[in-house]
Amino acid sequence: MTTVIALAQVNSSANLQDNLNKAMQLIEEAHHAGAQLIAFPESFLLIGEQESDYLEVAEPVDGPLVSQFCAIARSKGISILLGGFCEKHPSDPQKTFNTSVLIDEAGKVQGAYRKIHLFDSRMKEVPLKESKSVAAGDSLVCVDQEIGRLGLSICYDLRFPNLYQRLRTAGAQVIFIPAAFTYQTGEYHWVSLLRARAIETQSYIVAPAQVGWHNAVRRSFGHSLLIDPWGEIIADGGPSEEGLVLGEIDLEKVRTVREEMPLFEHRVPGIDLTS
Repeated sequence: MTTVIALAQVNSSANLQDNLNKAMQLIEEAHHAGAQLIAFPESFLLIGEQESDYLEVAEPVDGPLVSQFCAIARSKGISILLGGFCEKHPSDPQKTFNTSVLIDEAGKVQGAYRKIHLFDSRMKEVPLKESKSVAAGDSLVCVDQEIGRLGLSICYDLRFPNLYQRLRTAGAQVIFIPAAFTYQTGEYHWVSLLRARAIETQSYIVAPAQVGWHNAVRRSFGHSLLIDPWGEIIADGGPSEEGLVLGEIDLEKVRTVREEMPLFEHRVPGIDLTS
């Protein structure tokens, strides 16, 4: 049995209300297209120009913003992945968490993942230091959901394959990698890394992405991708357009690939196994 999912490719700005309105419209479109789940990219509610922009809009997971998405998920009967929003830090007013939240079709929060690997670039072309205003998470999140067992990650996590090996060990069949991947790095690494994670874990990779110029210095690569467990690209949002990218997930493909090439049966203790 196949499941239709929608990846939202957006160009978010520093105006939270505009971004929120856009997200709600895309949920409506995904519902009418028959999608069972819609996944948003990292920072889909805000890409600010300075750290204070994020601190000003930070909320807890049970705050008003997530509650709005829970309500529309329930009313439309569609699951929603909030790819990354500013979660208020419970003890440090100068920090937030970059948190991905999975909401089921009944409007219930099923899981919340705090980004573990923070993007602190030393490239002069990409002057970003995420850890300046964001605290790192420390826990993997893998949950059972209507469409299968889902693993959560965010953007820069993509470069750390052991995280995905551990998600596979935890039973993940579908792994989400919502991102605001910079154009400068995405041009060389985005597609290759995503395909590698799909092939290594023999899982579907769902990677909704930001696209285009957000401000005078910040540009995202686009190319929201859905990739199957064999590494084949099923759907691609392209380099420039906002909108929905639709594709199908078939867990029978996961079973077949893992059965015919049983990678995880061949791991060598002390070498391949991850902690």
